[in-house]
Amino acid sequence: MTRECAVLLPGVCAALADPRQPGLDDTCLEKLLDWFRSLTWFDPTAELVQDNPCLTELITSVLALQDPSPSILSFTLQLAGILASSESRFQHLQQEKLLGRLFGREGPRGGAAWEDASVRSAWVKGVHSMVHHQPALLFLCSTGGMDVIFTLQGDPSLFVASAASQLLVHMLTFSLESETSKAVSTKDCDWPACAQMIVKHIQESLQSSSASDIEQSLKLLSSLFGSCFGSCYAAWTEILWLDIAKQIESFLLEETVQAQPLLANLLLNVARSPVFCGTEGSFWALVTSALEHLTPVQAGPLAVGLLKLCKCPQDVRIQALTVLLQPMDCILRAASQPLECAGLLDESVSDPGTVESLLSSKTTCAALLCQTLAHLEKLLSLKHLRVDLPCVSLLRSLMTILQFCNGFLSPASPLGSTISRNLINCCRVQKSALDVLAALSEEKDCDTLIGSLFDILLAYLQSPNTSPTVLKKTFQATSKWLVHLQKLSCSNSQWQQTEKILEDVFVVLQKRLCSPCWEVRDSSLEFLTAMVKCLRGQKEFRQCLLSSEVLRLTENLLEDPESYVRASAVTAVGHLALITCFAPESPVTGNQYNKESIVAKLQEILSTDSEGFPRRAVISIFTKWLREGCTGQLEDTEQFVSRVVQTVERDLDWEVRLGGLELVEVFCSQTICQLSQCPYAPVSSAVSSCTPQNELLQVFCRAKLFGFLFGSLCDCDKPVGQRACDVLVGLRGHFYPVSTLENPQEIEDSPAGRGIAWLQRTLRQGSLAQNFPTDGGGGVDFRDPESMMLALGAIDLLELHDELNKSSDHVEESPQSLLQDILATVGTIEDNEVDCY
Repeated sequence: MTRECAVLLPGVCAALADPRQPGLDDTCLEKLLDWFRSLTWFDPTAELVQDNPCLTELITSVLALQDPSPSILSFTLQLAGILASSESRFQHLQQEKLLGRLFGREGPRGGAAWEDASVRSAWVKGVHSMVHHQPALLFLCSTGGMDVIFTLQGDPSLFVASAASQLLVHMLTFSLESETSKAVSTKDCDWPACAQMIVKHIQESLQSSSASDIEQSLKLLSSLFGSCFGSCYAAWTEILWLDIAKQIESFLLEETVQAQPLLANLLLNVARSPVFCGTEGSFWALVTSALEHLTPVQAGPLAVGLLKLCKCPQDVRIQALTVLLQPMDCILRAASQPLECAGLLDESVSDPGTVESLLSSKTTCAALLCQTLAHLEKLLSLKHLRVDLPCVSLLRSLMTILQFCNGFLSPASPLGSTISRNLINCCRVQKSALDVLAALSEEKDCDTLIGSLFDILLAYLQSPNTSPTVLKKTFQATSKWLVHLQKLSCSNSQWQQTEKILEDVFVVLQKRLCSPCWEVRDSSLEFLTAMVKCLRGQKEFRQCLLSSEVLRLTENLLEDPESYVRASAVTAVGHLALITCFAPESPVTGNQYNKESIVAKLQEILSTDSEGFPRRAVISIFTKWLREGCTGQLEDTEQFVSRVVQTVERDLDWEVRLGGLELVEVFCSQTICQLSQCPYAPVSSAVSSCTPQNELLQVFCRAKLFGFLFGSLCDCDKPVGQRACDVLVGLRGHFYPVSTLENPQEIEDSPAGRGIAWLQRTLRQGSLAQNFPTDGGGGVDFRDPESMMLALGAIDLLELHDELNKSSDHVEESPQSLLQDILATVGTIEDNEVDCY
């Protein structure tokens, strides 16, 4: 603790204990507790409480109050717990007889204050902070604290109940730390005293007739096995599991027990423990039983969790996959003719009638399918899935679901008709199915269905009943499968099928680009951009694109009344230009699509559009063009960058200015590579007069980069200043080795020296100087190569870099400032001493 804080602390403690003072903001109290946590974290000695007796005086004063406010009592409980977190400070507070009055029987847990949830929560937090040594554990066990924590597990406040459960997990784990060196046998073991109390409580609760007691213990067990206990205390984990396994099994078989939904999470957390990595043993038999007896909704999370485990036995893994595929299997069978019965599965894990019943109900059909589809999407995203998915049948099932949802399939079976009625126009299921469909595009062996699949996708794209959100998902799935189709046609020469599908897609796209709904126009433009990114090298795609009206319609949307659509149109036009304007042999001729026309339109948007989104899109596209070398020879690029920089530096949107700095960074990097013989080697000032270096500086000065870069250092938005500093540090690293930087004192008398000194002083003001002139004001010529060489060498850019990267609260939220603010709040210091933030 600093001397200044030590001087202020007694006043703060006195103010906190004074009931006449107004209550402090909870945020201030939390910040104060955070400070004490940081003070005690690295120093276990008792010096903090010995050197600052005001802390114990504060606790004593609060305890002496007749009716302390809940906020101050809560603060005191947490503070005492933090102070008692080391054994030496704990003993000091015990000698003062304070801990028993806070956490013991004579504490607030028996009074009226206990009715306030914040006090109960603070009591739990204080105990949690304190229990990091054996004396604290013994103190709690001997003063009836364990029974209080057991009771708080069922507290009406979810925050208190959760904190109590986490505290029990911590106490059980901590009480075993001293036992880790002992050999533990599953046949003959003695739990440490505190752990024994917790385990006995769990066992008794599991056998209770109270559903809430059972639920609390299952939650506690789930948290326990999910914590470090399950992985670090293997022997004790096995002992605990053997003690409760029979009871857990009975819950699975008693279908009326309300605790069943919690069993899946518990079993999954136990399965993650290294104790149960082997393929033998009763545990996996219990998991298999759970997959059979839990409802499909309850078993789904368990099944997908098991499939992610590395060491799950293969037979259990197959059973878990079967559980997930059962609803999809039911869909296929329901859609088939009675004699076909073509499903995904040869046999089911549980009664197929259960799944059929859920899918037949309007209230449960969509929920079950959405959960199943979400799990399947998660599995498809895994790089190494240790079980084979039947992708073709799964794709067929997804197509069936999508046809049920839009009413394009009339199933023959009664079950199919019921499911179809339940799913008609169900957006939730449509979106989930399309997500899985998009993920399946990465899989092989689905080629035989690709024609039928695009028929369904095109039907969704064409249908007026497709909602905008479902249409967006359909576009995303279509673009993924178009990429798959491209790979397929390249290998199998299926050009005609590809061309026909692309023609149909562009016909639909033309219609959607003219939609009265702005979300549809926006999604259509995003889809077009995605296609160009993936397929611009494909001949069939370019032909279909250029023979359609898409180019004209997209360009028209640059003037759309909705700013989101204009931004998406800018992005689409920018990517289309890579085909129409910047290709080596551009296939498009005529004024409508020439490079100058497109560039002029985008520059006009950058300088005149009233919304930020389109302007951000323009600067992003310009940067992309620059990266891909689309802006011509160096002279053309220089003029292009110069015009953009002069527009961007006046923009009021900080993200546009940030994008301008990225453009400048790309330009500098490319120019250095073009003009320098060895682009990655720093050049000393001794050879700075050589042609490549002079030419580089001249290019950068003509492009007016330095005024923009140095001006951005004083930008009121910190990310802009940070990026500008990064660019300047990179340039300085190219022109100067670190060891040969200029000495500002030595150049003070040079013609540009006084201007450089002014610039250094101005930059130190930071954002206060954000309006400083970039046109020679202050005697600095930002277009003069010699001056800019001196500026790069003399100004301490690394110091500026450190300043810009400091958190904005490094001064305002210091402990000293916090203490001053608290004292100011209670009116004990003058206003002009306050450092408000």
